[in-house]
Amino acid sequence: MTAETLLYLEGVSVSFDGFKALNNLNLDVGTNEMRAIIGPNGAGKTTMMDVITGKTKPDEGRVSFRENALTSMDEVAIAEIGIGRKFQKPTVFESHTVWDNLELAMKAKRSTFASLHWKLTAGQRDTIQNTLERISLVPSSQNFAGNLSHGQKQWLEIGMLLMQEPELLLVDEPVAGMTDAETEKTAALLRDIAKTSAVVVVEHDMDFIRALDVRVTVLHEGSVLAEGRLDAVQNNQRVIDVYLGR
Repeated sequence: MTAETLLYLEGVSVSFDGFKALNNLNLDVGTNEMRAIIGPNGAGKTTMMDVITGKTKPDEGRVSFRENALTSMDEVAIAEIGIGRKFQKPTVFESHTVWDNLELAMKAKRSTFASLHWKLTAGQRDTIQNTLERISLVPSSQNFAGNLSHGQKQWLEIGMLLMQEPELLLVDEPVAGMTDAETEKTAALLRDIAKTSAVVVVEHDMDFIRALDVRVTVLHEGSVLAEGRLDAVQNNQRVIDVYLGR
C-alpha cells in the first residue's frame, strides 16, 4: 500500500453457507484511477463491492480506504467518507424532475429545521448545472425522471452520486440495456469522472471496457486470476479457459 493507494483489500475472504464468495482477495486502486473488473458469474464481483460499501462484513482480511478501516464502519458511514455505489438497475425519484433529483442528492448538512428553510445558493445551482452538463441531461432538466430513457436514468443516477462528491465510485454494469450511442456517451462520462475521482467498473461488455482503455482485473472463484491491459488479459490462457472461452 502506497501513498497513492486509495482503496486496498488484503486477504479478504467471505463465505456464505460454505461457499467461498471471496477467497484471499487482494486488490488496490489508486487515487483517480479507473479500474475495470471482469469475471464469470459467481466470480465474486458483487460480493467485493458489498464488502467495500459495508453491506457484507468479511470473515477475514483488511479493507482500507485512505486511513479508514472499512470493516469497522457501517454503510452510511462509508458513504459519508466518500464512497458511492451505482447498482445495475437505476434508482431515481421518478415522480421528480431531473433537476430535483440532483438537488435532493446534493451533499449538505440538513437538520429538520434547515430542511424547512432549504434554499439553494448560487454556487449550489452552478454545481447542479455543471452536473447536468456532465451527464448530458441539460435539455431534460425539467422533465420527470420517470420519462427518461433507460440510458438517461443511468446517467442521472451517476449524476446523483456525483452530487455527493465521492472520492471513489463503484459502478455495476452501467451499459447493460443501452444503445450503442448511449454506451459511447457512458464511456466518455466515466473517463471524465476519473479525472477527479477513482472509478471501479464491473462490466461484461468487452467493447465498452476497450473504450474505457484502463487496467483490467479478472476475478475467478473469489480471487484475482489476472490483471493488466485488456489485450494482455484477453490473451492470457488461464482467462480464456475460465471466462472468455465459455
